[in-house]
Amino acid sequence: MAATAAQDPPEKVSRYANKVLPTGLSRATSTLAPYAGPWGYEQAAHLLRRTLFGPTRPEIQAAAASSLSAVLNGLLAAPAAPAPPVNVSTTDTSVPIGQTWTAQAFDQNFEGVRRTSLRDWWLGQLLGQGTSLAEKMTLFWHNHFVVELGDINDARMGYEYCRLLRQHALGNVKQLAKDVTVTPAMLRYLNGNQSTAGAPNENYGRELLELFTVGKGPLIAPGNYTNYTEADVQAAAKVLTGWRDQAAPVGSYFTASRHDGTTKVFSSCFGNARIAPNGANEYLDLVNLIFQQAETARFLVRKLYRWFVYYVIDAQVETDIIQPLATLLIQNNYEVAPVLRALLSSEHFFDVLNMGCLIKSPLDFTVGLCRQMQIAFPAASAGVVAQYGMWNYLNGVVALQQQTLGDPPNVAGWAAYYQTPQFHELWINAVTLPRRNQITDLLIGNGYTRNGVKIVIDPLALTLAMPAATASDCNLLIAEFVRLMVPIPLTANQLTFLKNALLPGLPDFEWTVEWQQYLAAPTNTAKKAAVTTKLQAMLRALMGLAEYHLS
Repeated sequence: MAATAAQDPPEKVSRYANKVLPTGLSRATSTLAPYAGPWGYEQAAHLLRRTLFGPTRPEIQAAAASSLSAVLNGLLAAPAAPAPPVNVSTTDTSVPIGQTWTAQAFDQNFEGVRRTSLRDWWLGQLLGQGTSLAEKMTLFWHNHFVVELGDINDARMGYEYCRLLRQHALGNVKQLAKDVTVTPAMLRYLNGNQSTAGAPNENYGRELLELFTVGKGPLIAPGNYTNYTEADVQAAAKVLTGWRDQAAPVGSYFTASRHDGTTKVFSSCFGNARIAPNGANEYLDLVNLIFQQAETARFLVRKLYRWFVYYVIDAQVETDIIQPLATLLIQNNYEVAPVLRALLSSEHFFDVLNMGCLIKSPLDFTVGLCRQMQIAFPAASAGVVAQYGMWNYLNGVVALQQQTLGDPPNVAGWAAYYQTPQFHELWINAVTLPRRNQITDLLIGNGYTRNGVKIVIDPLALTLAMPAATASDCNLLIAEFVRLMVPIPLTANQLTFLKNALLPGLPDFEWTVEWQQYLAAPTNTAKKAAVTTKLQAMLRALMGLAEYHLS
């Protein structure tokens, strides 16, 4: 029923979310010292949960059998660039189905289906990420250097923006800042294409300082935000005049006659620096000036910390984690991989207090569900229409959970990564929690069918992949699923609850008997159904636990 003025609006923030930041907790006091503790399934699972969208059991096992250093080498290796998105709609007559539209001329009639293709292709990259950190970091940069694809009205420019983020995902953030400043999608999104000498547009200059680099500090005087001033925003806006987006071919260009050719003077926040007239290269001088500020490195590292570890940054974390990582970022000329390696291989990252303390984002939850349960999706050989159709379905599921891939709610990104004191608690509310339960119930049940193809969890296949002794013992079986799907230990009562879901009112040996009967006659419909329905019930109960929403 539609909400009326007399009704409460649909809840987007849980009434139970934090009202103040947690205090008085015995938070981790560990440091960036290299982790020297045990390396096994638990540690590998924690690392992969935070760096991938839902690691599979084989991926965790392979990592556990390797070493932390070797696993990080793989995570931080830049993968080959994926093939671009393709046309899957008869609406777009510019290219045949199955061929890319990214180099075609802009046509408003095709814009909607191209944008859908782009989003769905992106979701497909998350599903097919392998054991690379590239996709998690591409999304991180999307949430940082935000562009809302729905606002720019050119999917080709949106693709170029996505390509740029992926290219620099594990690379140099200073270079990414330079490139994204003049990428056509950003020029459109924050009105840089309208900025001229006579009317400098302050939108991008403001967000470059406030959200993308040095960040705001405390307001210490009118127009003075500690790390920059309103005068700095105005000077940055003048530097950035003269740039325009270009539709054919997609790109950007500089027009000297539209550029403010004066010397730009910055405040004491930037050492009263001056940027001399330098035409098309002035924006590079601006980015270099901003990245000379130590606070830029600290600001970036804090965002990485909240993305990978936890949202509370107390005095100890600031001193022992943030500051050393910021120094490392500067020492490496803003290459991000050394910082990620130091953080993800630290004793702090593997501190038990930092395990299972994040709430999964909708993308983590939904893509992670599909990957952990090893759901079979249509391969390219099944046809791109079927393939993109399933990716489109998952994008819809994620959007209902209040995270739309390609369209953060505003230029600050998704509130769960910055809104104090709630942070990631914002992901769970009266609207989103039922949506999460609906998708798990659907996929563990009858599945979802589209274009003649079904996606569904196959609990038998997952169980058959386990050691025979594990699969035939109800307690070992449950424990194996728990350590795959839940990041913290469950209580004895919770394990009993799961066993009751598997074997309602039956003794433990009943599972062994039924499983052995199924193995002896795997094509027997009744025997197969007997074990399948029990596995479905247990997995449904496990996915209904609060702990399943943690990472």
